[in-house]
Amino acid sequence: MSGAAGGVLVLAGTPLGDPDDASPRLRRELERADVVAAEDTRRLRRLCAALGVEPRGRVVSYFEQNEAARTASLVEALRAGERVLLVTDAGMPSVSDPGYRLVAAAVEAGVPVTSAPGPSAVLTALAVSGLPVDRFCFEGFLPRKGGERARRLAELAAEPRTLVLFEAPHRTQAALEALAGAFGADRRAAVCRELTKTYEEVVRGPLGELAAWAAQGVRGEVTLVVEGAPPAPPESDPGELARRVAVREGAGERRKEAIAAVAAEAGVPKRAVFDAVVAAKAADGARAGAP
Repeated sequence: MSGAAGGVLVLAGTPLGDPDDASPRLRRELERADVVAAEDTRRLRRLCAALGVEPRGRVVSYFEQNEAARTASLVEALRAGERVLLVTDAGMPSVSDPGYRLVAAAVEAGVPVTSAPGPSAVLTALAVSGLPVDRFCFEGFLPRKGGERARRLAELAAEPRTLVLFEAPHRTQAALEALAGAFGADRRAAVCRELTKTYEEVVRGPLGELAAWAAQGVRGEVTLVVEGAPPAPPESDPGELARRVAVREGAGERRKEAIAAVAAEAGVPKRAVFDAVVAAKAADGARAGAP
């Protein structure tokens, strides 16, 4: 595979934790690349030392804060015929990590792009979660702000596929609480932390229980796997319809729009959802007024 001048961009997967997971191809690419663009050059040096390899090409940093500025120079190197290897701290480049901008620029420039496949936190967590793996979707990191996060989860509440998310350890409890509020505390999930590392841990259970567990503090790299939504409830289940409208209202939607959205998701008339909401409000009022 070669471009007009022979340059090629190689995306290489790096170990999530255990250096023994590095492929022979990764070792060869590190030794032959003209340029190695690394998310963290210090971590790259530690990985190379563990693998017993020495990059022959020049090593440059390529991370979120300098992607825009450095992409142009890397594309110029590719156009000049150089082999550029892109690696991130762990897993595959571009997957919630630097890389997409450079790949898009290389494609635009007509430069070949290939991959040295390797570990992926998304697939590893999915495989060990114990949840269905036949269909899944990856959502990356949830929005940090509570309102934006609630709105996004309201959009995902009816997603039937298994959901995979990344999360920072200090935000894991809040994320699990938000997921439990939007999806229901009984929805099954798994918290996968420090995958392939010494203190690897996979904690499985309902979202409500996992949120309580996370209150004790979570450390390390975290990947969340959440069971997909059950089949849309029939018209005869007004409680679930009313709950889903309440979730959307809590995320900032007007009731009219929330009712329309839930009706479309559930495949029932809007009138049925409206009646379910009215009944739920009346039941709440009765309980509040009970002695």
